[in-house]
Amino acid sequence: MRVITRIGWIAGAACALAFTGGAALAQGTSELRPPSDFAGIADAAARSRALFTESAKVITHPRCMNCHPASNRPLQGDDQHLHQPPVPRGDGGLGVAGNTCNACHTERNFTLSERARYQSIPGHARWGLAPIEMAWEGKSLGEICAQLKDRTRNGGRDLALLHEHFAKDDLVAWGWDPGPGRTPAPGTQARLGELIQAWIDTGAHCP
Repeated sequence: MRVITRIGWIAGAACALAFTGGAALAQGTSELRPPSDFAGIADAAARSRALFTESAKVITHPRCMNCHPASNRPLQGDDQHLHQPPVPRGDGGLGVAGNTCNACHTERNFTLSERARYQSIPGHARWGLAPIEMAWEGKSLGEICAQLKDRTRNGGRDLALLHEHFAKDDLVAWGWDPGPGRTPAPGTQARLGELIQAWIDTGAHCP
C-alpha cells in the first residue's frame, strides 16, 4: 500500500512515496547545486528564479510529487503510476474505513526482500495524502512556486515557516531515506534548505 502526507505538508515536501516495484528509473541528476553556483547571476530576480528551479529538482521528484496528486488517489513509483492497491483520499487524506494508510504504512520503513517485487514499505508517523489544495501534479514550476507562497494553499506558512518545513521537517527528510527499491530525492535536505533560503533572500521570485 502507499499514501501521502497531510500535516506539515509541502515539499514534499516534504516528500513521500510508497512502493516502487522494480528498478528505479533515472530522474536526472542526483545532486543539487549550492546557492554559490548562482552568485554570478547579477539580476536578483533572475537569480531567485534559478534558485527555485534548482530546488524544484526535489519538489517535482516522485518522492515528493507522488504525495501531492491532483486526483483522489496517490501516485506510486518512479514512473508515478496510480497506487496499487487502490486507496481513496478520504477525510484528512488518511484513507477510508477499512482501507486506511496506516493499515500498511507504519511509523518507519519496513524492509521486505531484495527479491520481492516491492523491496520495502515506506513509513512515517504522519504518513498520509497531502491536502488537495496542496496538489502539484500537472502544474508548471511557476504554478507550484506561486502555490507554495500562497498561505491559503500552503498550510498558512509565511516564508520563514516555509523554509523551516523544507529544511527541517522529518517527513520531508523521508525523501532522502525512502527505503530499499526507491530512488532518493536529489542532494540532501540541508542543501535544499540552503537553496530555499537563498531563494527567499533574493525575493522569492517564481519562474
